[in-house]
Amino acid sequence: MGYACPVCETPQADAEHLANHLAFTAMLGREDHETWLDDHAPGWDEDDPETLGDRVAEHAETAEYNEVFEDTTHDHDHGGATFEEELERQVGGGRSGAGRGDLTGDAQEALAEARAMTERMYSEEDADGETSNDDGEGKE
Repeated sequence: MGYACPVCETPQADAEHLANHLAFTAMLGREDHETWLDDHAPGWDEDDPETLGDRVAEHAETAEYNEVFEDTTHDHDHGGATFEEELERQVGGGRSGAGRGDLTGDAQEALAEARAMTERMYSEEDADGETSNDDGEGKE
């Protein structure tokens, strides 16, 4: 059993995941999540996930959460979705449409940096499925 996001109803595994979802979504420019946090958990941006989780869980409905483990060590077909579309699908619970809010300059920069890091990670992967770290040695 987990919690439903009080803004978009996306189920989260526990209070800490709920806090991370709300804060990360707000920082990506979703004004609805940021407004909710400002109204229900003032100073949220100064809390650690555990503290914020305790604060936001009291305002959230419990929800069924089916934990699924995904193999993240191999390439996945996301149906041709761009990095931004896949991030939006995961963060926004698959919802789209009006009122989503535009990404701020900071959020756009963070997204571009994350994209570049992900592309570097995949380009460093060798034929054995190992990833090279900065010192050139493979790690599993």
